[in-house]
This record gives sequence, structure tokens and C-alpha cells, in this order.
Amino acid sequence: MVNSGRIAAKFRELRARDEAALIPFIVAGDPDLETTGRLVLEFEQRGADLIELGVPFSDPMADGPANQRAAARGLSSGASLAAILSMVEQLRTRSEIPIVLFGYYNPIFHYGCERLSADAARAGIDGLLVVDLPPEEAAELHKPARKNGLDLIHLLAPTTPLDRTEKIVRSASGFLYYVSVTGVTGARAELATDLEEHVRRIKGLTELPVGVGFGISNPAQAARVAEFADAVIVGSALSLAIEANLRSPNLVETLGAMVGAMKDAMTTVRRGSETSAAR
Repeated sequence: MVNSGRIAAKFRELRARDEAALIPFIVAGDPDLETTGRLVLEFEQRGADLIELGVPFSDPMADGPANQRAAARGLSSGASLAAILSMVEQLRTRSEIPIVLFGYYNPIFHYGCERLSADAARAGIDGLLVVDLPPEEAAELHKPARKNGLDLIHLLAPTTPLDRTEKIVRSASGFLYYVSVTGVTGARAELATDLEEHVRRIKGLTELPVGVGFGISNPAQAARVAEFADAVIVGSALSLAIEANLRSPNLVETLGAMVGAMKDAMTTVRRGSETSAAR
């Protein structure tokens, strides 16, 4: 199944409803690929708008302890790129939720950029986000990805200079991923005080949606970010919850409830803003 512009269509739909997207991140294969597939379907039912599927890698340098352990579990369960794409292809018989493959360049390089782009599009992947591949060095992947209709999501950080931000914005598609803090992924107690200012500055440079990730771990934080960002990305909190429920028969339902609570909080805050503005 070839990508049919699901990411852009989803953001258009959300913009028409004045909603921010909720994008859960989970490592594929944590704890196994069958459970990953069930989680994707559960998240969609609970209100998730897009999904980021992490490709497990042995040296996930941008990830904190929770996602590192999730990657180790994914590797142990045999979640190779080929196996992940096969799982997504099966999911596509039951779901049209946009799916972004999130990972590091090493597994992609060994799989082959041309081969991955074709296979990912055929399986039903909508976009690629490669954490450690700067746009200036990404031509080998960008060309086949674009040829196969895959969006290329790029990262921006608080330390990204304005001139570089402008270049990254021009080469991205789908949406932009703003890293809310410097350092690795991980749940944090507080959001950065200048987060809204940075996001609004980026939105002034592009029509692309801007999502915020790294450190968002509860409904209150998700709701706060939804006030000014186009998407809220939640990862480490879900990895921790999977870890805490590995032996639970209710793992999928427990994670689904977390996602549902975040989406409810995000929707409520947007509607509350509309009500206040109308008064």
C-alpha cells in the first residue's frame, strides 16, 4: 500500500477542528511485534492521530534510559526493519492512521536507502524521521524517499540557529519535530519556560505543522503544549508504562487509557480557549 498523503490529510482535518495532534511514540517490538500492532490499534481507538514507530537500535544515542531499555527489548524480540514493515503492512488492512518510522541511520544504511523507501511505502509507512542524519547529509535517503511519496520529518532544537532552522524548514515535509529540551529523551517534571516562544517563532517561518516532543509525560503537560503547538509527541512515558506492565494481561488497555487521557486533556484545553475567546 503506497503512502496516500495521510499525514497532510490528518493535519488538515485537525486544523479544521482546531485540534492538536497526539502522536504516541513506541519502540516496535517492545515487548513484541504482535503487541505493537495491538497498541497501534488501541491508540487509534483512544484518539491518537498519528503514530511514531521506533526502529530498535543498539546505540540509541538520542534516547534516555527508558527508550534505551525499550530498544533493547525490541531487539531481543527480533524487531528488524523487515519484520516491522511486515507488521505495518498487516496493520494496513485494519487502520489508516498515519505512521512515521523513527530511527537511526545505521539500520537504514545497511538495509539500503532505495530498498527501504520502496518497501516502507509499499507497506504503508507515511514518513521517515532519522534522528542522526542532518538534512545536509541526507541526499542518499531524501531522493528515494520523496520518489516513493514518503514525508521526511526533521528535528529542530532550542539550540538550532535561525539560518539553519530556515534551511531545515525548506527541506522538510509532513511536519517538523521540535525537541523541547536539550539532551536525550525522557519524562520531565517541568516544561521549558521558553517553549511556546520557540514554537511560535518556528511557526512564523513555515506552513508545516510543528510538533513538540521530548519530556512530555502527563495529560497536564500535553494540554499545555496543545495550546500553541500543532502536535504533541509522547514517548518515554509510554516506554516506562510498557516496562511497568510487561507481565500484565492488561498492558494494551493500560497504555490505551494513558493515550486517551492525554487526548482528552488536549481537546478540553483547546475547546476551553475557544469558549474564553467567545466571551
